[in-house]
Amino acid sequence: MKYDFDEIHNRLGTYCTQWDYIEDRFHKKDLIPFSISDTDFIVPKPITDKIHEVANHQIYGYTRWNHHDFKSSITTYFQRRFDTHIEEDWILYSPSVMYSVSLLIRLLSQPHDKVLTMNPMYDAFINVILENDRELVSHHLIKTNGTFEIDFEVFEQQASQCQILLLCSPHNPTGRIWRDDEIKKMIEICKKYQVKMISDEIHMDIQIKDQKHQPLLKYLNEYDEMYSASSSSKTLNTPGLIGSYVIIPNEKVRDAFVGVTRRRDFLNSASIFGMYATMIGYTQCDDYIDQLNEYIRGNMELVENFIHDYLPDFHFQRPEATYLAWIDARDVPFTSDEIQEALVNIGGVAIMKGETYGENGTKYLRMNLGCPRAKVQEGLNRFKKAMDALYHK
Repeated sequence: MKYDFDEIHNRLGTYCTQWDYIEDRFHKKDLIPFSISDTDFIVPKPITDKIHEVANHQIYGYTRWNHHDFKSSITTYFQRRFDTHIEEDWILYSPSVMYSVSLLIRLLSQPHDKVLTMNPMYDAFINVILENDRELVSHHLIKTNGTFEIDFEVFEQQASQCQILLLCSPHNPTGRIWRDDEIKKMIEICKKYQVKMISDEIHMDIQIKDQKHQPLLKYLNEYDEMYSASSSSKTLNTPGLIGSYVIIPNEKVRDAFVGVTRRRDFLNSASIFGMYATMIGYTQCDDYIDQLNEYIRGNMELVENFIHDYLPDFHFQRPEATYLAWIDARDVPFTSDEIQEALVNIGGVAIMKGETYGENGTKYLRMNLGCPRAKVQEGLNRFKKAMDALYHK
């Protein structure tokens, strides 16, 4: 089936976080938003058809996720898309990826233990570490030739003091897909110091360049303290349906995870719509995912060319993954606050400040390109209008 990602869909008035509640983050209404990382695209038709079918049944009772249909949709997807073997027994349902990450941190470490993660980082990583009474240890990625690299000498020094590595793979916000050699080096170091590895792989489906995502659990034969959390919701735009999964090869940890979700937090009954979205998304929607990737590549190219031609003090090269553009403003002769004020109050455009993602994100911008190209073009025009006014001033 051919999908039309250029089609505009009005999300206002739907209690949409990105559109209806933009004022919460930017203190102003009626901005064109490029903020929260969901997309402005309708979901694949097979998911819509299944949701209509389930809704028409008109009974939405307690729903069991622990069955072959749900778990095999995930195992076959990993095998087909990433050439990675996952056992069905390793898979557990979870309401969200960050719930899984939060619970894994509690199960795999003690209060005041140290958790290593990359800086800049997905902003939820900051809270999930600190609010669980763990100490955040930041590894500052180094920008080299337009990409972001790990300093493994520093990484090893830090890892030797930590109990957990919290990995974002592919990396939000820089869009890095970790290479095979980088993953193996991280594993080698973590194994040496018995650092447990948790990988958030929710961005795994969006590939911009030739580099391919390698799931952490593809390397399970090299180290057994690995855990992964993901969801189809980021790619297929179904976070409002609720549902994700966590992959835990370690039986003891798996039993402990289920113990908490079932007997303490009472979260073990799946969202019927989220469960079906995962099952249908992972078995019938490869064509949508492939077309989405191609479309996002076009959006990235548009932004890259526009910044090169009209905003020369900014720097941006297409990332390897995600639909998030990580734009370098460090050579711009204005402060982050001045840039942000112009974007919001002159351009009427909402683009996230890099400081949101840690101190190593200072003077960057994160722009969500999971939207029709016309919206991207309008956002860039407003971006230029804001900066023109700032330079003229």
